Amino acid sequence: MGRHPLALPARSWNPPIALAAVVSVVAGYALGIRPRMLRWGATDEEVQRPYPGADLVPAGKRGATMAATINASPWVLWPWLVQMGCNRAGWYSWDRLDNGGVPSARRIHPEWQHIAVGDRLDAIPSGNAWFEVAALEPGTFLALRASFDLYGHPFDPNGSWPRYYTDSVWCFLLQELPGKRTRLVVSGYAAARPRSLQAILNFVFWEPAHWIMQTRQFTNLQRRTEAGQLPNRFPHDLP
Repeated sequence: MGRHPLALPARSWNPPIALAAVVSVVAGYALGIRPRMLRWGATDEEVQRPYPGADLVPAGKRGATMAATINASPWVLWPWLVQMGCNRAGWYSWDRLDNGGVPSARRIHPEWQHIAVGDRLDAIPSGNAWFEVAALEPGTFLALRASFDLYGHPFDPNGSWPRYYTDSVWCFLLQELPGKRTRLVVSGYAAARPRSLQAILNFVFWEPAHWIMQTRQFTNLQRRTEAGQLPNRFPHDLP
């Protein structure tokens, strides 16, 4: 059977060209996109200056530093942060990805305002994984710690450690700005064994995933705090 006159000629597989294309994409991401992603919204000073929480993860290495200016005071923003968690207010990000499709809260819930170091906030709807409140300074700083073995099972960092693990803190630093605004700087520290696995997973998955979720959270926190300003009181003063 003859070839159809409109048929395109078959293209043979060319491994060198394919490899060059892959290398070009990876290099473009590593050199062009990734550096911006890891410091999204943050100033040079915010990236370079010391960030609290370094003592919370043994041998932890600082990760991405992202920041946003919220048009509300720390007194207004803080209640939204302390009520985070699955089976609570959600994470104000992409709810289908991190909250089982349940919409994140659009109001302050007094029943979720009282948290303390050591409390666990569900990371997934089943409650089989969680963040532990590792540090807490009302209106100023919140650190959430997650410790998992290689199979994704949580472990207690105060007990015996698995041979292979990831241990990290996700931190929120609130700095008051003139005009009843807040500079919200999000960063953290992480350690893992084996370290090579951490580097690969960060590059391929965790860093872009964190950027996707964190930038969405910034946007939604801005919308929620602007929609309804609360009195200048911290949550422990709420009725």
